[in-house]
Amino acid sequence: MMKYTLGFLGAGNMAEAIAKAAMERGIVPAAQMIASDPSQARRDVFAAMGIAVTTSNEEVISQSSQVMLAVKPQMMANVYGDLAKHGSQDQVILSIVTGITIAKMNATVVAAGGKTMRVIRIMPNTPIMVSQGMAGIAAGVDCHPGDDELAMKLFSAGGKAIQVEESLIDAITVVSGSGPAYLFYLAQAMEEAATKLGLGEHARLLVAQTLKGASELLMQSPDTPAELRRKVTSPGGTTEAAIKHMEANRVMAVIVEAIEAAEKRSKELGK
Repeated sequence: MMKYTLGFLGAGNMAEAIAKAAMERGIVPAAQMIASDPSQARRDVFAAMGIAVTTSNEEVISQSSQVMLAVKPQMMANVYGDLAKHGSQDQVILSIVTGITIAKMNATVVAAGGKTMRVIRIMPNTPIMVSQGMAGIAAGVDCHPGDDELAMKLFSAGGKAIQVEESLIDAITVVSGSGPAYLFYLAQAMEEAATKLGLGEHARLLVAQTLKGASELLMQSPDTPAELRRKVTSPGGTTEAAIKHMEANRVMAVIVEAIEAAEKRSKELGK
């Protein structure tokens, strides 16, 4: 029997948010979690939450029934060997590593002398840090029924989560995974405009609350985004002037093209 329910390879900000959600919602208590990270500062953060910490991936893998891969894609080269040596087919691997497919992960582990793993691939986003995250969750073909149960609980605790086929993970990556950056880009532009218009110290609050309120309205309203926009846009008014300028400069088309470019890059990373 494994000592820990959930082990983290990587103790960065995303892993911290997931661990906090697990504790706050009573899904996995601190005493049943362990995290490895080369950074003393990051280990200290987890230790302060009552979570066991180590510099050893081996310790996490060999003692955890579910192991979350929370490292950057370029760090996976080191992790594959650890999984091959110390992993077990009795474990579930939860991967939030961007761009790396379950097939590639398993093929690399097998090539390193390991066995095929039961992998759940997850694409979360950074608003999980304020319990407003969005995650897509896909179970690999080698998974058993119920293997994705803990993942669904964890990421629902930090916001919302949906179950999808892995073929849709790249699309989720560029819509909701990268999505906060698009909104922050818009916020940056709105703040810059507000400052130019003399709103200065009030710019941040005006923009942030407006985006927060609009997002909540979008979530709760049965109307489509196009209809909600129409309701704000009076003929001949200020909003219409702004929308017409955006349309004349292909803003919507550029956003769609940008997301398509991001998906292309996500597929490239997976190779």
